[in-house]
Amino acid sequence: MSELNENAVYNDEEIAENEARSKQAAIEADKNKPFDPDALLEVRHLRKCFPVQKNLLGKVEKELVAVDDISFTLKAGETLGIVGESGCGKTTMGRTVLKLHQPSGGQIIFNGEDITSYSHAKMRPLRTDMQIIFQDPYSSLPPRATVGDILSEPVKVHGIVPQNQVKEYVMDLMEKCGLRDYYYERYPHEFSGGQRQRICIARALSVKPKLVICDEPVSALDVSIQAQIINLLKDLQRSMNLTYLFISHDLSVVKFISDKVGVMYLGSMVEFGLKEDIFSNPLHPYTKALFSAIPNPDPDVKMNRVVLNGDIPSPINPPKGCRFHTRCPYATEKCKHITPQYKEYEPGHFAACHLLEKDQ
Repeated sequence: MSELNENAVYNDEEIAENEARSKQAAIEADKNKPFDPDALLEVRHLRKCFPVQKNLLGKVEKELVAVDDISFTLKAGETLGIVGESGCGKTTMGRTVLKLHQPSGGQIIFNGEDITSYSHAKMRPLRTDMQIIFQDPYSSLPPRATVGDILSEPVKVHGIVPQNQVKEYVMDLMEKCGLRDYYYERYPHEFSGGQRQRICIARALSVKPKLVICDEPVSALDVSIQAQIINLLKDLQRSMNLTYLFISHDLSVVKFISDKVGVMYLGSMVEFGLKEDIFSNPLHPYTKALFSAIPNPDPDVKMNRVVLNGDIPSPINPPKGCRFHTRCPYATEKCKHITPQYKEYEPGHFAACHLLEKDQ
């Protein structure tokens, strides 16, 4: 691909001011838009920053931008897969959606309610509707509690069923999650990794949630157990009408379980669309590089591997312009100074890349 605006002169300060104004204008315009009536979860321009350095007066002088301007819509019963390299902000985004981290900007609309500014006390009634399955099943389970205690506690605290029906309810839930009834009195250290993850899934589903954030739930398991857990999640989704936000770096798993796919890089969403569109026609160079790394079991098929040079830049000091330009094989001078707009290039298929603007 030929370079864009190769001889252009760019004023970085002026560009930064214009981009800040246009971004703020887009945020203000979206605030006045009505909520999507069909969406269970709607995220608009979500941003999360962590202070890194403060002065003597407590003013933040340097911050880590973990999530920057993320927007998507998720309908009830759907699965949205979020992929990207380690450190790109997938987990932080998921936890911010759950309000485990207070968002630094943007809107989170859950079930028709704007919960962005909700306090911990106001979020408490919604906690049964929003749950999370953690990446490491062992560290997320209390070692001194039995499986029965782990699963019974949230049921009792939130009054899901009457007290005299709690054990029967928990036993039924264990059966749905592939856990034997005699596991009820056992402790987490007595189980394998796959069994522990089933316990974590049962705990998340014990309060009858609508939305479940799956934070790399199979990355710590071997391949055969991964398949069992993924099939279990799909079966539970059908039987309980669950909605998943599935975070993973395993593209084959995401392809199997997802309806929509979002690709993140350094805190930003670089591509988003239906699974079929993303996998059949990836638009962004970063997405193409990720897909080229998927191993093909056919020895006769040669893969055109796209090798990305260098490491992910620091989110404390991200590069100007397109954040991917430091590793992109097609980067131009324009990419180094101007941030590409996140636009819809096909129906429901969004991406942020200057090369796509040229092709269009």
